[in-house]
Amino acid sequence: MKYSVISNSILKQVYKKRDSWSHKGDYGKLLVIAGSERITGAPVLIGKAALRSGCDTVYFAGPKRAMDSAAFAFPTFVNQPLEGRELMEEHLPAIISFMNDMKPSGVAIGPGLWRTEKTRQAVIKIVEMVNLPLVIDADAIRAISGAKELLKRKTAVLTPHANEFKELTGTEVTTDIDERIEAVRSEAKKWRTTILLKGHVNIISDGRRVALNKTGNPFMTKGGCGDTLTGICAAILCRRIETIEPFVAACAAAYINGRAGDIAAKKYKSGLLPTDLIEAIPEVFS
Repeated sequence: MKYSVISNSILKQVYKKRDSWSHKGDYGKLLVIAGSERITGAPVLIGKAALRSGCDTVYFAGPKRAMDSAAFAFPTFVNQPLEGRELMEEHLPAIISFMNDMKPSGVAIGPGLWRTEKTRQAVIKIVEMVNLPLVIDADAIRAISGAKELLKRKTAVLTPHANEFKELTGTEVTTDIDERIEAVRSEAKKWRTTILLKGHVNIISDGRRVALNKTGNPFMTKGGCGDTLTGICAAILCRRIETIEPFVAACAAAYINGRAGDIAAKKYKSGLLPTDLIEAIPEVFS
């Protein structure tokens, strides 16, 4: 199976010189649907990673406790708190109203939502109604495993790790790279979507092309280093001034997230935090 290995040349392909008359919103208005009563930090990690990756504005919708945490985390975050401990179908009218007001250009959904049946059904409904570029991660991947036909009609990147990939596709992958390549390519082709399978080597495919990303390191096992990838990918995918196709966005995000992790790991080793990775993102561009 033919594949390419992602290099830093992907940055020039994605990050071009900005027009002097650029204005707020040209480089993306991202809506993040994430978090729950128990998991409050995921939205913040996604949002900060998106901003560091060039997104202009980040909005959040999620259960109230997670939104209260986000409101204190950064001064420009705008959010829609939803009553209750978890995302449910009853929240859809509030999310739709918030989207109508904020007019996002892309959506990231999944991290921290958790896995109750009510939340799974809400995620399916949201993915069904959203006609914007999507990054689907974590608990949203598990939810959409029950409605994969929706993916054929969406502009989306899915970012599973091996266990989420198994729930999504029914295929259990080993650490054999060739096996992973064929599994990702086959499933991406079947569902007409882009899949970024996370691991020691990231495998990215849209069913036609396959790319491998070799940046990253074993210190990135810390919780939250997948959320940063989601934010980076969503920032690239949701731009208004130019269209970046999902496969290219996924390739660039994998490279940036891993390279930022490599930079942070040189200093922190086992003490690396996802916030260290976020702060290293500008160094990737330099």
